[in-house]
Amino acid sequence: MRIIVGDALESLRTLPTESVQMCVTSPPYFGLRDYGTPGQMGLEPTPELYVERMVAVFREVGRVLRDDGVLFLNIGDSYASNVKGSGGAGRSRLGPNRDLQNIGFQKMTPRKFNHGCKQKDLIGIPWALAFALRADGWYLRSDIIWAKPNPMPESVTDRPTKSHEYLFLLSKSARYFYDADAIAEPSADIEGSTARYKVPFGGIKAETLKASGYGNTKVCGARDFNGFRNKRTVWTIATQPYSGAHFATFPPKLVEPCILAGSRSGDTVLDPFGGAGTTGLVASRLDRNAILIELNPEYAAMAERRIHADSPLFNSTGAA
Repeated sequence: MRIIVGDALESLRTLPTESVQMCVTSPPYFGLRDYGTPGQMGLEPTPELYVERMVAVFREVGRVLRDDGVLFLNIGDSYASNVKGSGGAGRSRLGPNRDLQNIGFQKMTPRKFNHGCKQKDLIGIPWALAFALRADGWYLRSDIIWAKPNPMPESVTDRPTKSHEYLFLLSKSARYFYDADAIAEPSADIEGSTARYKVPFGGIKAETLKASGYGNTKVCGARDFNGFRNKRTVWTIATQPYSGAHFATFPPKLVEPCILAGSRSGDTVLDPFGGAGTTGLVASRLDRNAILIELNPEYAAMAERRIHADSPLFNSTGAA
């Protein structure tokens, strides 16, 4: 386990090429919180500049990843407002990895943002970033919905309360490591699924499509059903408090399936926005190595204490 204290982009540049298997992270969200650290991301004057800076960070993540590596990126949205600050953004829209306002967190100083949207518009940051990463060479493989059964309440009365965030799966190459069996879930319809799996994959439908010019489809043969199905794209996971913070944090249950699917035992997991160290915590539990990067030294110290308390084997000299 290694914790690097420093700027995400500059710290990534010190890591060897193709030295980690996967990355799972939740960067600061656009225009929502001031963590009191010079150079922090998320306070750019425009969404475009925010996305540009994020693309630069994840370009370095791509360099550090092995060719068969993957990136799980959790990112939340924000609403257009000419001035943000003085509590203008609700706690429910805090990034789940940004769980540290009780140690150095500052109330955001009111500042102007040139978001280019009408007042009250949902800006669309998650998809803007996802499309920008795809344009920069990443393969955008899946949009996973993190559904929160216990979201923070909002005082709005002219729209539904936000109870979800996005988790994007991106890959460096068209072919990559992904262990679907490691995160398979029990089937909700054992009898029906068993019957469907007895039908040869392809069959009449495949032959009909082939005759219609829809490519080379073929009968693959029947499969045995083992009682599990492929994990789906809506993950219902409750937010989870951490005693070192006063609000919901990046929950380990959200990180766990990412690490199980994207890496093997002994692999190295990267989080360039380490926060309270949840990625390192889960990686340690799952017998993976981890490299965390955190700009705020107080947050890095908090992560180190948390991981050490959970896993006494953690080397307390690992912070750099």
